Amino acid sequence: MSAGRVVIYGGKGALGSACVDHFKANNYWVGSIDLTENEQADVSIVVPRDAAWAAQEETVVSKVAESLAGEKLDAVICVAGGWAGGNAKKDLAKNADLMWKQSVWTSAISAAVAAQHLKEGGVLALTGAKPALEGTPGMIGYGMAKAAVHQLTRSLGAEKSGLPAGSLAVSILPVTLDTPMNRKWMPDADFGTWTPLTEVAGLFLKWTQAQERPATGSLLQLITKNGVTQLIAAE
Repeated sequence: MSAGRVVIYGGKGALGSACVDHFKANNYWVGSIDLTENEQADVSIVVPRDAAWAAQEETVVSKVAESLAGEKLDAVICVAGGWAGGNAKKDLAKNADLMWKQSVWTSAISAAVAAQHLKEGGVLALTGAKPALEGTPGMIGYGMAKAAVHQLTRSLGAEKSGLPAGSLAVSILPVTLDTPMNRKWMPDADFGTWTPLTEVAGLFLKWTQAQERPATGSLLQLITKNGVTQLIAAE
């Protein structure tokens, strides 16, 4: 008997892989949704990279339905995303478009999956970003996309959002995650202020098991100091 069912959107990325492994280790059936396959997952749905937004949504929602065969999900967790810098001077539309596809499309498709396949009282977790609570002049496209995810989260946490009764819609707002790529690009940083991936995966598991849940619609900043992570709700 599995403990439950979850899907991880972005399940092949650094954080996504950590989430797949953590839920698998805790006896969950895990589906991965990403541009490439995650062989550790029970089901791996590969998104057609060049398809339009609506076509991606249709593919993902129907493939999730197929793999669930009438069962419901305990959680839909979207940790897909990416980063691009840049201000208004050069490639603004190009960078903003990329960020929109990586963060907003994936979050909105996750919401559609949750609306169709989440059980009552289930969890929809998205990934925002703490810097996007304010202006992000050095990474405008990124800030715009993450701010849109924050707005989506607040909407999903409100009544008549289309999510099942009693659902928790929440966004984590990390500062810096402790990934191999971040260590490569920022080797001199203070890693004690970076949030470990296992810590984030553990949070998602707790919420899925109805432990220490925040209010629905919350934007939760992940603030790590000296290796200890605190959750601070954004106003």
